Order: sequence, then C-alpha cells, then structure tokens
Amino acid sequence: MDTTTIAQLLHPFVALEECHLSSISTYIDLLLKWNARINLTAVRDPEEIVTRHFGESLFAAQLLLPRGRQGNERVETVIDLGSGAGFPGLPLAMFAPAAQITLIESNHRKAAFLKEVIFALGLKNAKVFSQRAEVYPDKADLVTMRAVEKFEKSLSVAIGLVTQTGRVALMIGLSQASQAKELTRDVTWAEPVAVPGGHSRILLVGTRRVKESEM
Repeated sequence: MDTTTIAQLLHPFVALEECHLSSISTYIDLLLKWNARINLTAVRDPEEIVTRHFGESLFAAQLLLPRGRQGNERVETVIDLGSGAGFPGLPLAMFAPAAQITLIESNHRKAAFLKEVIFALGLKNAKVFSQRAEVYPDKADLVTMRAVEKFEKSLSVAIGLVTQTGRVALMIGLSQASQAKELTRDVTWAEPVAVPGGHSRILLVGTRRVKESEM
C-alpha cells in the first residue's frame, strides 16, 4: 500500500513522518504474506489493517509515550503481552525509539514473524521473548495487552509483570472495562479513553499500587 493512502487512513488517529509510513507499508506486506500461511489476524483488508491495527496502536502510543521520547512520566521499558501480529508492541517501538520494547509471544511461528518484521524495519529497540509470560524474568514500566485470550488470567499475568508504581494499558472493548476493574485490587485505574474508529474500543490505563509487603 502506498504511503499517501496510509497517511490518509491514519489521519483520525495520528500524523506520521514519511519514514514511519514507509515502515508501515513494509509491515503490511509482510503481514499479508505471513497471514496466508498462519493465522496472525482475522482482518484481511489492507485498509482495515491500517485503521484497526496501526491506527489504534499508534493512537495509544501518543497517550502512553508522549512525543515518542519524553513526557511527564518517562517510560524506559515496555512489555507487550501476547503480541500476536505485533500490535500494539511494534507500533510503540516505531513511535518511541527511546523505549525498550519486549514482545512476549509463546507461539513460535508468530514469534518468527515478529522477528522478521523487527529485522525488516530495523527496530533496534524491540525484541521477542518466545516463551510463556509466566517465566519471563523481568518487569517493565509499562505493560500493554490487546485482544488476548483468557482475559482474566492474562490480566493477572500482566499485573505481575509491572514494576512498582508502573502502568498497565489495556486495549479492550468498552464492556470489558468493569470486568478489568473488578479483577484488580492493586491497580488504580484512570478514566477509559475512547479509541477513534467507531468500534467501541477503549484504552484503559492503570497504575500499580505498592503493597505494604513491597515497601
């Protein structure tokens, strides 16, 4: 897909430089190629891939990682849990080159796809952990999660990967917001932010509270 079309489709979400638009074009080509062999995404239309996957992810990036490099709260490490086809993790890496992004994806074929995209786009700040999240040895300042299976279990794992006073960011349906709040006692949630696109999607961000046992 040409970069002019990509820019037009992303206009409601974000404005990008030409280098980022070119990277997205390359990413889409790889995604369509691999998706013919393994099920990376149910979205098959290239224009819908731009809006649903890249648009939503980059919209979140603007709020989570202001100006790409700095903001009121500097984020140095990010974990994208259950990365799948790479959203929102890889767009976050594209948007914020100062952040170190780890994509956790236990499916080895999907992990191989992610590694190819990272290589093709020259993303020096992204890496893949191709085992289960429960055995990942580190924590991160920000943990993202989007469209994962077994939401309740995955949310618990995500919270466990967040550093003290770090943040968890969920890209979920509006109906899941109350469930997320009920499942988490150690997180202070901000008001949900509606994601453009008309799909009743929200960005729900919470800050992990420090337990007395951790003080």
